[in-house]
Amino acid sequence: MAEPPPCREDPQYRNAELGYSPSSELERLVRYVSHGTPSPLIRWHYHDDYEIHLVVATSGKMFVGDYIGTFEPGNLVMTGPKLPHNWISTNAPPEGVALRDHCIVFDRSPIERASALISELGEVLPLLDRCAQGIEFFGMSECAAEYFARIRASKDLARLSVFLDFLSVLGQWKEFRLLSNPWVDTADDPASMTQIDSIVGYMNEHYSDALTMPRVAKHFDISRSHFSRIFHRRTGNTFSSFLTQLRISRACQLLVKSQDPVSAICYDVGFNNVANFNRRFRDVKGMTPTAFRRKFADSR
Repeated sequence: MAEPPPCREDPQYRNAELGYSPSSELERLVRYVSHGTPSPLIRWHYHDDYEIHLVVATSGKMFVGDYIGTFEPGNLVMTGPKLPHNWISTNAPPEGVALRDHCIVFDRSPIERASALISELGEVLPLLDRCAQGIEFFGMSECAAEYFARIRASKDLARLSVFLDFLSVLGQWKEFRLLSNPWVDTADDPASMTQIDSIVGYMNEHYSDALTMPRVAKHFDISRSHFSRIFHRRTGNTFSSFLTQLRISRACQLLVKSQDPVSAICYDVGFNNVANFNRRFRDVKGMTPTAFRRKFADSR
């Protein structure tokens, strides 16, 4: 099923009914939410807040700005304002999962204003700047889980203290990668963002088909020139590059989760030539599909 249209999430709707912790004056800076799957919180969306996501169950596809990749339990990602994001579980059981994610939500402006008076707070600003592209952290899922538990169990000044300590640890952590190209502010044109999300949802559903830009443009009744212009502006990618990343992302999941031959996976994800699949996979992942499968197996 295609993803629902994206929305600009309004903080006033982030209430306890959706899983967020009740508000108090200080908790407006540091909010906490946990949810399972399915959940109304799982959707392609963006907002003015920063978020720190920790996945604890299921695996699937991760979309952050123009980045398409995979996730599994222990996935720790930090996103900045107006950066669209979503995690789609692909192996959840039919009855769903009660707990999939923990998420900390916060606003930068109080931290930035306070840093003018408390210079130590300025140490976390470079971390927040990097969040414009989304950050994935490696090797700290256990440490992060402890901070999430402490933040959830505390409130008011105690919660703020633990949260700032967590930001300090994240800011000093060396094992991370930036995920997305800088994202264009979508606030000035929500209509085109909605249109692009429908297109991305369609591609996510039909990536294994013989998709072409003219075919998809025709499906959405958009001229080729307009389609090319808005797609690149809103995703940072050409149609063909985005489709390749989507297919390679699915191929990575199949290489890890199945024993299917590389040649079969090639055709399953929409490539019609094994040599081209190997070349495209190497361009995206820096190694061949066979090497990727072997590397993952050796790391377990």
